[in-house]
Amino acid sequence: MSASSASAINSSMFILTGFPGLDQYYPWFSIPFSSTYATVFLGNCLVLQVIRTEPSLHQPMFYFLALLALTDLCMGLSTVHTVLGILWGLSQEVGLDACIAQAYFVHGLSCTESGVLLAMAFDRFTAICNPLRYSSILTSRRVIQFMVAIVLRSAVSIFPVIVRLKFFHYCRPHILSHSFCLHQDLLRLACSDIRFNSLYALALVTCTLLLDAVLILVSYAFILWTVLAIASREERLKSLQTCVSHICAVLVFYIPIIGLTMVHRFGKHLSPLVHVLMGTIYILFPPLMNPIIYSVRTQQIRSRMKKWFSLKNGVKPLSFISKYVLRSK
Repeated sequence: MSASSASAINSSMFILTGFPGLDQYYPWFSIPFSSTYATVFLGNCLVLQVIRTEPSLHQPMFYFLALLALTDLCMGLSTVHTVLGILWGLSQEVGLDACIAQAYFVHGLSCTESGVLLAMAFDRFTAICNPLRYSSILTSRRVIQFMVAIVLRSAVSIFPVIVRLKFFHYCRPHILSHSFCLHQDLLRLACSDIRFNSLYALALVTCTLLLDAVLILVSYAFILWTVLAIASREERLKSLQTCVSHICAVLVFYIPIIGLTMVHRFGKHLSPLVHVLMGTIYILFPPLMNPIIYSVRTQQIRSRMKKWFSLKNGVKPLSFISKYVLRSK
């Protein structure tokens, strides 16, 4: 194959998959999906604003929570244009460069979120197992170093396999399995030697997502061991309650990843609709649920939001209007 023809193939368009066989319902599907994305953006922006404006939340745990909310916000921004573009009937096509960029952000942000959850587990481990040294271990400088390391790990580690996608020859039909681009989806369409990408991706998942999950489990094993040694039942419950939000966030993140991995690995015989649904849950469920979990379970954030949205503690619009009417009379 000539260089010009290879370049033509690599610059061609790929077709994103919506919900197979349900095209006529896309206008209806667009309503809940648009609402979901709006909730993702509003919820995570609200969490960031609360942490920024509330001095009592300037603590290591909430710094990590702010990074988690920012990661979820970026995940929504990286996929909203293709997901809603299909449902709104704008376009199902995506160029190779745009697809590679989206795959980079989707996988990189997933790695970032895994790292943030590990850092939050270390925060809970330190607070419960070594409370007297908590402030000396998790200093502001060390927290910033952790956050920078998490972002750099994600940005650098995923780059080698993603950049190679640009130089592959895609000879199979350019139809992707999801409404967004994934590394493994593009590999499926490539006719080039993909052994490096396959092995590197496997090693990367093992050294990041899997290792993070193991370390989170180990940290909670130590936490549970420490909590069970506390004599008072009330103190045990109080200590465990500080971990509930994080445990929920870990489950919300890892369950969709496990489900999507199982579908890709063992579900080749399943309906394409199952693949699309699992992929959609993978990119939307954690960004949607995390702000809800932390708004409901974290007392400081919940009380701050109540102050913002409660008429008792804010400006009373009806009272203001009535006073204005009386004065005009």
